[in-house]
Amino acid sequence: MIALFILIIHSIETLAYAVRLSGARVKLLASALSLFNVMVIVSRLANMMQQPFTGSLTDTAPKENTLAFVEQQFRVLIGAASVGTLVGILLLPTFVAIFSRAIIHLSEERGSIPALFKRGFSIGYVKRGIKHFHMPSFSYLKGISWRDIPIKLFIVNIAITAIYTIGVLSALYASLLVPERSTTAVMSSGLINGVATMLLIIFIDPKISILADDVINQRGSYLNLKRASVMMMASRLLGTFVAQLLFIPGAKYIAWFTQFMT
Repeated sequence: MIALFILIIHSIETLAYAVRLSGARVKLLASALSLFNVMVIVSRLANMMQQPFTGSLTDTAPKENTLAFVEQQFRVLIGAASVGTLVGILLLPTFVAIFSRAIIHLSEERGSIPALFKRGFSIGYVKRGIKHFHMPSFSYLKGISWRDIPIKLFIVNIAITAIYTIGVLSALYASLLVPERSTTAVMSSGLINGVATMLLIIFIDPKISILADDVINQRGSYLNLKRASVMMMASRLLGTFVAQLLFIPGAKYIAWFTQFMT
């Protein structure tokens, strides 16, 4: 159940890179971001629900081989983050097609989300929407060259994703390493994720937003925006793999750092 929540969270957060693609495609970027906030609510709700259950894994761990048991459980959850990111990548063409139409309908409904849902979940629209479901093909990557990838941005996004993925898990594991400072270790997860979020806002989001604005204002190409979005999704997937490597070192660092907070 926890893995399912994490899968949903990372799928939605991966598709956030596709929101600007849809907004630029129909030239309604502000409406696209506003509509995506509905999906963000689902992600935040799933995140709030999974955190207590994840914490319970350390509380209910067996007394023998506690660290090995918790590590195994947490690595499964990190794996769920990778699967969720991959699901988001596979849904990219479908999401852009359906979300672009949803943005237009939202504009026609003058920003009424309830009216959009009433319209979108009607039998006719559901049948029409199913026709847009298709797996990505190599033709979708036509014109995208990996030589055009800004290496620094790619690496920064890998690091941010890895830190964000293990923030809570490493903090919980650290609480087992230093039980006398367990509460301090657990509460430090907010600081870790906060730093990762700030780095994302400072280094990643503005770059993609500028590309989307350039497309809308006819100063840039849609291909450049699609290239950047695919690149960020790929780096995010790699970030979840790197998270497996950083999980234990991150926990040990948190455990060590807590001594300066008491």
